Amino acid sequence: MARYSKSLQDLQADFLRVSDVYAARFSINRDELWSLAKISEEVGELTQAHLRLTGRARSDESAELLRQKLADEVADVLGMLLIYAKSQNIDVGEAVERNGCAISRLETP
Repeated sequence: MARYSKSLQDLQADFLRVSDVYAARFSINRDELWSLAKISEEVGELTQAHLRLTGRARSDESAELLRQKLADEVADVLGMLLIYAKSQNIDVGEAVERNGCAISRLETP
């Protein structure tokens, strides 16, 4: 089990702090288009990691390393989604609760 068990808001704040350092170091203007484009980039990297792990793309790396890279890309996608949500003033917790409630209504006969 992971030892990272922070709240969604704390997780978002952690990703934003890392993004602040990245933006300062590389002089990046992080507007909503940047964060949306980064989501796309990270999903592409997630797809590449998945294809390599499942043998649909070439790789000389071990299955263990490929699985770790896949997990890292999942974390990157999540981080960029949280950064994008912040740029759009979206309360992710509230959105999940609202959407989750809608889904649960569909499941109830």
